[in-house]
Amino acid sequence: MARQSTHVIVQNTDGGLKKPVRPRDPVASGERDAAHNRMASHNYFLLEKFEAGVSLRGTEVKSIREGKANLKDSYGLIKDGEAFLLNLHIGAYSHGNIANHDETRTRKLLMHREEVRKLFQKTQIKGHTLIPTRLYFRKGRVKCELALAKGKQDWDKRETEKRREADRDARAAVNASKHRMGR
Repeated sequence: MARQSTHVIVQNTDGGLKKPVRPRDPVASGERDAAHNRMASHNYFLLEKFEAGVSLRGTEVKSIREGKANLKDSYGLIKDGEAFLLNLHIGAYSHGNIANHDETRTRKLLMHREEVRKLFQKTQIKGHTLIPTRLYFRKGRVKCELALAKGKQDWDKRETEKRREADRDARAAVNASKHRMGR
């Protein structure tokens, strides 16, 4: 008896065989971030943002495509004219073998020498640091968005929350008045 196949083959108009087109993963195509650090804007004032490439191994890229990256406790460091990303957690690749990567190894950031020099000068100011805010794909390459950040005090966080709540109340009032007017 012939073996059944689960593959679907679609006839092409010019007579050749063609497989159906499957939609691409939104993370891999760059439509959605692979990882996002939500607590960064809560704990820090984000002053400037920079884009950097990340030097990764093959299993790390595959794990990021699976959504196993976590930016929570990671930070950037500039040492000897080079930029590094520390404590970035990339989970083990599900189909990896004994040669799988170390999950929290230090990874090199790929930036122009002039950008690294500018960042080094800015991070020398007291209270300023480099925080990764998101990890995403651009043209098949993993990119990291770094923010030059200044730490917030507790009273800064409370003030930000009050301002956010006041904006939310104002929007709700405007929407309620539009609803009463019949718009």
